[in-house]
Amino acid sequence: MGKATGFIEFEREVVPYRDATERIKDFDEIFTDPPEKQLQTQGARCMDCGVPFCQSGSGCPIDNLIPEWNDLVYQGRWKEALKRLHQTNNFPEFTGRTCPAPCEGACVLGITDPAVTIKNIENAIVDRGFAEGWIQPEPPATRTGKRVAVIGSGPAGLAAADQLNKVGHTVTVYERADRIGGLLMYGIPNMKLDKDVVERRVNLLREEGVQFVTCAHVGKKEDFASGHMTQIMEERGCEMQFIDPNDLLMENDALLMATGATKPFDPTAQCPGRELAGVQFAMDFLTRNTKSLLDSKLEDKTYTSAADKNVIVIGGGDTGADCIGTSLRHGCKSVVNFELLDQPPAERAANNPWPQWPRIYRLDYSHAENKAKHGNDPRAYHVLAKEFIGDDSGHIKAVKTVEVDWSKPVEGDAPFSEVEGSEKEWPADLVLLATGFVGPELAVGAMLGLETQNPRGNWQTFIGEHGEFTTNLEGVFVAGDCRRGQSLVVWAINEGRGAARAIDQYLTGSSLLPAPGVTQGSALAGV
Repeated sequence: MGKATGFIEFEREVVPYRDATERIKDFDEIFTDPPEKQLQTQGARCMDCGVPFCQSGSGCPIDNLIPEWNDLVYQGRWKEALKRLHQTNNFPEFTGRTCPAPCEGACVLGITDPAVTIKNIENAIVDRGFAEGWIQPEPPATRTGKRVAVIGSGPAGLAAADQLNKVGHTVTVYERADRIGGLLMYGIPNMKLDKDVVERRVNLLREEGVQFVTCAHVGKKEDFASGHMTQIMEERGCEMQFIDPNDLLMENDALLMATGATKPFDPTAQCPGRELAGVQFAMDFLTRNTKSLLDSKLEDKTYTSAADKNVIVIGGGDTGADCIGTSLRHGCKSVVNFELLDQPPAERAANNPWPQWPRIYRLDYSHAENKAKHGNDPRAYHVLAKEFIGDDSGHIKAVKTVEVDWSKPVEGDAPFSEVEGSEKEWPADLVLLATGFVGPELAVGAMLGLETQNPRGNWQTFIGEHGEFTTNLEGVFVAGDCRRGQSLVVWAINEGRGAARAIDQYLTGSSLLPAPGVTQGSALAGV
């Protein structure tokens, strides 16, 4: 694959982001347009490695045919590369922008040299496909007469809907927000994934026959907490309809639960001062910002502004990084990111060998932005929040912390100990909790009578065996984060494609649909 000596001749050259000091002035995408020659050169670096670990269990979760489309880009055969890419990935424009690229971590070239820029190539292929008009609606020639309801329009729900529609089933997707996309629309900020990119794909699915219902909360009307998606939508004037999932099950031949893992984890719940104004979950902050941006370019002021504030983000990961990037674009005074873990090493540790994902120190896009503006990486490592301190009006003014030592676990308690004398107060006008999720909201599952499991201790998800995605109820399937827990967009697509094959088999007795780790289905026929 690629040029026989390409991996020797050419160095890794990543497509750069826009200048950090400029991009924080807007919410436009951070990416730049890659030169075609650069991408071809990077494709040439792909080795004929015998066993392409980029496609292994340590690499791409959706079995992307990476060496094949790398080689086709090297040869300038872009349209064929697009065909290969779409055989395994319904939405490469999403993964090409948001995926951390485990494929690159598993690249064989990465044993001795920097990996092939797989993510850059993937994104360029699909963007060129849209630009050239190669991607057009392809509605099924016939319909099976079978109806499928999908609850949730995130990457798992959309992938399943796309696949099921391709084989002629009539699919309706229900989404409680006012726009389709779930996590893609409101969980990931615009500078990382422009919402026009999401809507472009959704409109294509709509033209192919997938039906969408927005402002549709499947479940009961509740006293939703502040920051809950349904609460935000109602607050902003959406006329929400509440739908009994049992009715959907009766009206359809199959029902897919793809509701995501949206129940937040709050390790600070017992901290004094947690109730103070100005302490909120990250998703509340990000969702309100994106909705205001899309509705009015932030002119309606219906979002939580970080302007001129000292911002504390508790929790690392992608969501924490997105909170940092959003706060910088608001014009925050400062931002600090508390990381409970120690700073990762510069190089792979002995217990983190190739082809595992390299757990090394790296700057995400927003960390680089803060460094450009304020001169430092905003992360403070091995820091534990202990108390929120308020002013006389009941608003947050500071966070009290302590350092932790991971080399000294407390027997029968925490895997770390607190360092005596390390207490510190940090000024704070806004605290954002980016501490992850503990599974899906369970109310809709309870209405159906779905059984749950605890795959990660305090997590609770719906039971569904991977590969089958069946629940304890006939005709009800489950996929994505609500089944396996909080994970990556690419894993959600994996789940959606797998669930689609399982549902198709249930409805028709057999299936030609591909599924990751199972079969390429009929996708390779005639290729």
